[in-house]
Amino acid sequence: MSTVSAPAKDVFAANRAFGRVVLAVKTGAGMSRRSRIREEGPLRVRCPGSPSAELEAVILNTAGGVAGGDRFDVDISVQSGARLVVTTAAAEKVYRALGGDAVVNIKLDVAASGALAWLPQETILFDGAQLTRTIRIDTARDARLVFAEAIIFGRLGMGETVQKGLLLDRWRLYRDGRIFHAEAIRFDGEIASKLAAAAVAGGGTGIATLLVMPADESSLSAVRKLRFHGEVAASAWKELMVVRLCAPDGAALRHDLIAVLNTVRGGSLPRLWLN
Repeated sequence: MSTVSAPAKDVFAANRAFGRVVLAVKTGAGMSRRSRIREEGPLRVRCPGSPSAELEAVILNTAGGVAGGDRFDVDISVQSGARLVVTTAAAEKVYRALGGDAVVNIKLDVAASGALAWLPQETILFDGAQLTRTIRIDTARDARLVFAEAIIFGRLGMGETVQKGLLLDRWRLYRDGRIFHAEAIRFDGEIASKLAAAAVAGGGTGIATLLVMPADESSLSAVRKLRFHGEVAASAWKELMVVRLCAPDGAALRHDLIAVLNTVRGGSLPRLWLN
């Protein structure tokens, strides 16, 4: 990884971005509405459109991307009976780190009979990026969750590849206060050579994971009948469906992810996904 001199490090540290957004959603008269919003630093949240049974929220990063040393926190809570779909204004870009990891912490909470669709657009890693992300999801037993995260290693259309870097992604899903699902992924050092391995990505540069709860055999069967540009595998147990996607590039990954989301979502995708 690149190193910088001590004076340059001081300047670098003084220009790091620290952002936080807090959003709570409640229901009333059949409509889902904002009950609390807090914004700090470059993070913003906007709720376009007219009031409806499902509120749409769009997270924006006015910093224009994420760099090493930045820290961003997102805290979303869906109160009892409310419905929320969250997306981002654009794909999030994680740039080459000059010192320290970029740190992202996401906390999602869905109360009884609530529904959350977490559908951010892709995270794009640049060569030399260092990202450490932690995601915690707490749901009530009868809550509904559709959770999707996609990562693209470099923009092939721009001639960009990710040779080296760090991605440490840790997820924990709790149901009624008990751990229900856990996973972690770590790419460190020579990322390109690791992605090239057949047992990892077979040369693919786009990966995604989708969690759906509750899920049943009919939704699993519907996903398995779809036609994809990349490789997709789906499994379900104990009312949780997990879909893994791996594609040769970002365009193929987006095509496949939209196909799966249209099948399991039970509602339209955010308009920004269709632009």
